[in-house]
Amino acid sequence: MTELTLGNLPRRHPWAFVALAALAWVALYALLDPSAEAIVRALPVVRESSLGDALHFFIYDAPKVLLLLTAVVFAMGIVNSYFTPERTRALLANRPAGASNAAAAALGIVTPFCSCSAVPLFIGFVQAGVPLGVTFSFLISAPMVNEVALTLLFGLFGWRVALLYLGLGLAVAILAGWVIGRLRMEDHLEEWVREMPKAVSAAGAAESLSAAERVVAGLNSVREIVGKVWPYIVLGIALGAVIHGWVPENFMAAIMGRDAWWSVPLAVFIGVPMYANSAGVIPVVQALLAKGAALGTVLAFMMSVIALSLPEAIILRKVLKPRLIATFMGVVAGGILIVGYVFNAVL
Repeated sequence: MTELTLGNLPRRHPWAFVALAALAWVALYALLDPSAEAIVRALPVVRESSLGDALHFFIYDAPKVLLLLTAVVFAMGIVNSYFTPERTRALLANRPAGASNAAAAALGIVTPFCSCSAVPLFIGFVQAGVPLGVTFSFLISAPMVNEVALTLLFGLFGWRVALLYLGLGLAVAILAGWVIGRLRMEDHLEEWVREMPKAVSAAGAAESLSAAERVVAGLNSVREIVGKVWPYIVLGIALGAVIHGWVPENFMAAIMGRDAWWSVPLAVFIGVPMYANSAGVIPVVQALLAKGAALGTVLAFMMSVIALSLPEAIILRKVLKPRLIATFMGVVAGGILIVGYVFNAVL
């Protein structure tokens, strides 16, 4: 008989492993604040100084965000085991307009695709017969309204901000995709993309996984996603700590405050040339807010970095003609501007 160890526990007793992991997670989370406070006070710094505040910000937030991210990515990894790329494409094909855009945006939340996957996903969707506007709804939602962004927003700002971001982010993805679909711009795909043969969906042949295999899929997601983004989280929180400790409040309030009407378009303009994911941007957003920046302005900046990055546009140039890329970026930028002003108005 094989000896039971932590290494084989997920495969032999998956739900026992999940229960033990949950208990350990709760215990660690409860220790975060007192541990951060004790560590800072043990260091040769004044706790109430700028350096003390910055160190506490970093020591508390870095493990907090990583713990939240690990829990959600593990759960979403199990959910994602039901959604192969083939099955995702099949779910989006042959649906009425509007409803298909909403379905595409919703699937973008629970599918582990980012802007770096733009070209292969786009090609796969075209081959599966997914309409152009529906494809864009998915490609906007997947990087912008994903489990990483929502987890960090919930952990740093609470459920109200996370839910409002979810609703408005989905609205941007749905409406932008619908508008692009109504413009009938299929002729602005590159010729080699339009000439590809249509693929037959293999979604019906999806393998049925056991509970143990789904738990292992969740662990693999943690290893892949958290293993990939943790440096961005640490770097983002470190930058946030610097802003938190030393940037004057009046300075950020003047540049990114709600009273300056031009702050939202300026934030979008600054964000587009940048390249980062939500893991690196959201801790910076938290620090900017603490210094007096308006929520809508900094979230518009975040959304433009994630959903409208210049590197993604360069990648999409392989499959889209310049006019379609410009239309895509213009429509999404308009939606993000609306989101920024709505956030500033209601919060």
